[in-house]
Amino acid sequence: MKFCSLRSGSSGNAIYINHKDVNILVDAGLSGRTIEKALLNIGVNPKSLSAILITHEHKDHIIGAGILSRRYNIPIYANKATWDAMEKDIKEISEKNKLYFTTGEEFEIGDVKIMSFKKPHDAVEPVGFSFKCGDKKISIATDLGYMTRGVANHLIDSDVVLLEANHDVEMLINGSYPWPLKKRILSNLGHLSNDAAADVLMKLFKMKAIGIAFLGHLSQNNNKPELAFATVTDMLKKSRVKFEVRMALRNIESDVMEI
Repeated sequence: MKFCSLRSGSSGNAIYINHKDVNILVDAGLSGRTIEKALLNIGVNPKSLSAILITHEHKDHIIGAGILSRRYNIPIYANKATWDAMEKDIKEISEKNKLYFTTGEEFEIGDVKIMSFKKPHDAVEPVGFSFKCGDKKISIATDLGYMTRGVANHLIDSDVVLLEANHDVEMLINGSYPWPLKKRILSNLGHLSNDAAADVLMKLFKMKAIGIAFLGHLSQNNNKPELAFATVTDMLKKSRVKFEVRMALRNIESDVMEI
């Protein structure tokens, strides 16, 4: 299996998952042109995409989905509540390319087994995803207000985890956002802070439950990559656990991980 964060941040998200001839895009929250260029940069022809999976209807996760689907005849998968909420924004999609999954039930694309799972966020029915082929597993958990036991259970046994480290709490509180928006981000339906991400990863690495962690979905205004990385890795060093942490950034592709 292969994993690459094409872009990850509050300004747009798109993640690439591959196994053999199955090429999956998780979210398409950037322009079609930006996603196409990112795919080509890692040697993937956009025409080869097998599916686009949508985690939730916020625009930083969907704005390129309709364009890519129409341009390359790509099916889009989402749960019904998300389809109902996002359809007006992604515009007309061929009926054959409107596919539905039920949250919490496994489905397959080729030989890739996919499990969607509930997560706490202020969308109609937001989900994370785990992807499995044989004994290999990749999981994606961004846009969550806090780490639930259910989400954590889905991350266990993952070779690669993309976890949100959205904001530094002090930067957010002292920043320019209006207070209602700050409250929303800090709430149980908002986003994980750097400290919260560090705490989650400390527990998972202590259990030897995951292999590599990518920190993603960083806020453009309330975080910095070097700060997120330092906050998380400093806590992990203090806990004396073995860990490997990498960054998923907003403006460049991550390393392509092959597991």
